[in-house]
Amino acid sequence: MMAAPLQLSMAKQPLCICLQRVECLLNPARLAPFSLVVPVRTKKRHFIPPSVNAKYATPEEQKKHARAAGFVVPHEQLARPMNIACTAGIFDAYVPPEGDARISSLSKEGLKQRAEQLKQNAASQLAIRKVKDHDPDFSTKTFPVKAQEILIEAHNNLTNFNKQKLHSLVTERCYPEMVRGNRYKTIRWSFVESLEPPRVVQVRCPDMVSKGNLYGQVTVRMHTRQTLAIYDRFGRLMYGGEQIPKDVLEYVVFERHLVNPYGLWRLHGKIVPAWAPPKDPIIKTVLIPGPTLEPLQEYEDVSFSEAAPIQQTQWHQ
Repeated sequence: MMAAPLQLSMAKQPLCICLQRVECLLNPARLAPFSLVVPVRTKKRHFIPPSVNAKYATPEEQKKHARAAGFVVPHEQLARPMNIACTAGIFDAYVPPEGDARISSLSKEGLKQRAEQLKQNAASQLAIRKVKDHDPDFSTKTFPVKAQEILIEAHNNLTNFNKQKLHSLVTERCYPEMVRGNRYKTIRWSFVESLEPPRVVQVRCPDMVSKGNLYGQVTVRMHTRQTLAIYDRFGRLMYGGEQIPKDVLEYVVFERHLVNPYGLWRLHGKIVPAWAPPKDPIIKTVLIPGPTLEPLQEYEDVSFSEAAPIQQTQWHQ
């Protein structure tokens, strides 16, 4: 009874459609039970929610519990934040001539130095025009005196460690270099006199991030006499001396964010030439291990035996 209408309906449809419907009915995936179909995860989940009965939900609590249990939590390498108040280095650093402050300007080497300075002044003149567009009071004649005052005030605040004042005198790039390693030390610094008047040797006006974000970098040559003494945490002298003045020739770089109307000229860094003499070694205090004492024994009660003198041996080649 039901076969006749089915045959009539199939006869009215095209043969290709009927074959497709028969192929779908014979597909093994349709005949297989639902339990044989295994889902596959192709996308990685970046966030795995914590379980319902977890005691420590946040990552901070888990790290705290791991440290208390004795596990070493690896240190996270945080990205260094970017600061647009100053640049990250010195652009086109000034190359000091070898023998500066020792060779006379009338000698052959001195004349060569003067010729190189005239070549470098051509690039500095273009940078001076850009600096004056944002700082009309800038002048290569009056700026060296102002720069020397900034240098002296910055070193005085470093010895007294006035953090707020020091940030207004040095850039964010120079501050870590000045305070690194000074936590348990005492610094005594003083400015004695200026052997030669300071002068501007190079001016550069680089930009960063965008084309109009300009910075002014001025390199000032200073030949002064200073005293420096560094004491360790035990009060023992490590370097220099307060009564020993030394002649110091340094090339100091000052920087200002020209686009910022409230920007100030601040100490940015120093250029150390390759021909500079090495610094004096630092005298370190070393702990000498003493004898092993008993729980109720004092150090004064220990009798030390005199060491036998070392016999000198003559070595022959």
